[in-house]
Amino acid sequence: MSTAVPPTTRTDRPHPVSWGADPYADALRNGRGPLFLRRSDGWLLPLEVERWCARADAADLSALRRCEGAVLDIGCGPGRLVAALLARGRRALGIDVSAAAVARTLATGGAAVHRSVFDSLPGEGSWGTALLLDGNIGIGGDPRALLARSAELVDPGGLLIVETTPADVDEQVRVRVEGGQHAPGGAPRSPDDTFPWARVGTPALLRYAAQAGWAPAEQWTVTGQADQLPGAERCFVSLRRRAAPRSRG
Repeated sequence: MSTAVPPTTRTDRPHPVSWGADPYADALRNGRGPLFLRRSDGWLLPLEVERWCARADAADLSALRRCEGAVLDIGCGPGRLVAALLARGRRALGIDVSAAAVARTLATGGAAVHRSVFDSLPGEGSWGTALLLDGNIGIGGDPRALLARSAELVDPGGLLIVETTPADVDEQVRVRVEGGQHAPGGAPRSPDDTFPWARVGTPALLRYAAQAGWAPAEQWTVTGQADQLPGAERCFVSLRRRAAPRSRG
């Protein structure tokens, strides 16, 4: 999971908002939470640090089996997906604005670079598959901009696999990262440490995708894994980059 701010006008290097030396970096180094995203109204979204720092689970593998060609993991976090792809013999690169996330990915033998998805990236336009899992469709708080940028990264006809929120939600908000000491009732911090984020269910994702040059390919849900709450769901959508219309000479 990662954060970055999309440029209001397209540039190669906007200024990303990094988690920095904060509870997120500490949680990744330790491999455990608690960790939350807090909305301005006090609502908390628990972040699954332990799952991110473990091996890829059955839901992850359901997405990785569908990957094609070389894979770019956007917001790679501690690198479990990059490691699982390499174990399957697939070339993979993670990108993340968190130095702690990149360091942990490299320590596990994976490949990763410390950049925002909106920076200039290796292999632009040639990746077979891009991944936006673990809520990373929220990066930058503007799903349409993120999907448009993702279309620039994959090859013609390339694949994008997105994990969506199980609920039918479409919200763009400002949030901050908080550890256990800032759980419900904790004192608010400076607004300067907030950043834009989005939560998107499948219906909203499909609307944004159509506007950004993607065609739906497949939808699936993985339910009730042993290490999750009963009835817990993870929802996925794969999108195919539409070919650009030919110009008329």
